[in-house]
Amino acid sequence: MNTIILSLLTLGSLGLIFGLVLAYASKKFAVQIYPRIEKVAGLLPGANCGACGFPNCQAAAAALIEGKTEADSCVLIEEEALRDITKIIGQKGRLRRLKEKKVARLICQGGKDQTEEKYIYQGVKDCRVADLLFGGEKACPYGCLGLGTCVQECPFGAITLDENNLPVIDEDKCTGCGKCVQVCPKEVLTLIPKSKKVWVACGSRAKGAQVKKVCQVGCIGCGLCVKACKVSAIILENNLVRIDYQKCTNCGDCVEVCPTKAIAICL
Repeated sequence: MNTIILSLLTLGSLGLIFGLVLAYASKKFAVQIYPRIEKVAGLLPGANCGACGFPNCQAAAAALIEGKTEADSCVLIEEEALRDITKIIGQKGRLRRLKEKKVARLICQGGKDQTEEKYIYQGVKDCRVADLLFGGEKACPYGCLGLGTCVQECPFGAITLDENNLPVIDEDKCTGCGKCVQVCPKEVLTLIPKSKKVWVACGSRAKGAQVKKVCQVGCIGCGLCVKACKVSAIILENNLVRIDYQKCTNCGDCVEVCPTKAIAICL
């Protein structure tokens, strides 16, 4: 009986000692929750998309307090929230206007019906994996592989694949976070200002004759769009045209004259 009582007392004493040690440790090593960080985090969207360069909104809030980033680095933040955050972090005189929202655009129209193939790919449904096998099945080395990696990576469900195995971007859902741009091995996705409705839907830098052999809708570098643009917003470089969005007026003249319809417009 004495042995049982002694054992119980020993266990009880050890439990009390460990409890006291844990209580001390919880206070000594407690993670401090700073009220200002909590306030700022509460004003951020809470999407935790990582587009600002931080793993979540809590980390972004801490970086804002420490002056390591700006509130407008968040692609989802609204003007009112930006103003409130600026007041909290004590930068009333430095209130910056929100950057113009951007949207992802596909710079390739060469789906399975418009392009030639080098071989039939039957591997993992991931563009990054397919690209490791001789650059993918598309004969155009710059073309979309159409396996939907961008669809899987979009945190807002803004991308789907159409029947031609090309990404379709929902402007109402797209936040311009850039996740799809980062994961695309062919760089066929880009971000442009949402107010700009015209873009070059081709990324091939091959010469026109080579483009024609593998794709029906690629840019052949003919320069007709350059001549048609009244505001000199189109530049031809390395067999491919690009648009200067500081000059572009969305008139659509370039779209009308393009013989291969390689310039897209969304009205």
